[in-house]
Amino acid sequence: MTETETESAEPFGARLRKALDTRGPLCVGVDPHPALLGAWSLPDSVAGLERFALTAVEALAERVAVLKPQSSFFERFGSAGIAVLERTIAEARAAGALVIVDAKRGDIGSTVEAYADAYLSPSSSLFTDAVTVSPYLGFGSLEPFFERAERYGCGVFVLAFTSNPEGAAVQRAVAEGGETVGASILAQAAARNGEAVPMGPIGAVVGATLTDPIPFDLATLNGAVLAPGLGAQGGTPEGLRGLFGATTANVLPSMSREVLRHGPDAAVLRRAARRAVEEFRTALGYPAAAS
Repeated sequence: MTETETESAEPFGARLRKALDTRGPLCVGVDPHPALLGAWSLPDSVAGLERFALTAVEALAERVAVLKPQSSFFERFGSAGIAVLERTIAEARAAGALVIVDAKRGDIGSTVEAYADAYLSPSSSLFTDAVTVSPYLGFGSLEPFFERAERYGCGVFVLAFTSNPEGAAVQRAVAEGGETVGASILAQAAARNGEAVPMGPIGAVVGATLTDPIPFDLATLNGAVLAPGLGAQGGTPEGLRGLFGATTANVLPSMSREVLRHGPDAAVLRRAARRAVEEFRTALGYPAAAS
């Protein structure tokens, strides 16, 4: 695919909507941390990393809407690990899954330009469908990500209200005007998404384990809401409707260990993912899957 061809690609919001409607609402995190490698009887090495990641791709990429490799677990093996990440992204996308690289990047100036080029420019070997970013150097500092996402049909997921306890000190702090920092981030994302149909390229990360209300009407975001923390971290399918209310159609539930612990048998992994999809279809009010 040439850069020119990619510029005219279908927007990310449309591609994600289609994936959710046809494959069901599920993002599976590809998190090859040492404990999971050990549970699969794999060595904590590049060879183990590669076997784990590519088995997950083989089992799931033709079936689930989204795969989300966590970059840190690949980076810890240096250049050899990054090479595995490149292959994981490419093979998952070739099999039909959308790929979100969970990298949580954020910086300013030429540095954030370089990060944006790494993940959202077609000339990069790490080119992916979407990437997670941190807006806590200022929402506007992420402009290079937004510009490339719009140009190349990609997505950007900004951290808004995360489920880790430490996050609340920043995200729920009250800014001038009485708005929380997290709500301000969501409002700026909503403004950038505008009236895009079916939804814009800028999504938000909102933890599925949150217990306090979200001080923002997510129905106005007009973007996808990536909801990590389901399964092993305590979030439940039933809890999603209470947390996200009227915006459930745009929620992308994400789980990792709850699916991956069923490996390394590919057939068992597929069955686990299929069960999760059906649970989330019911919880989020999707029509029943065609038999």
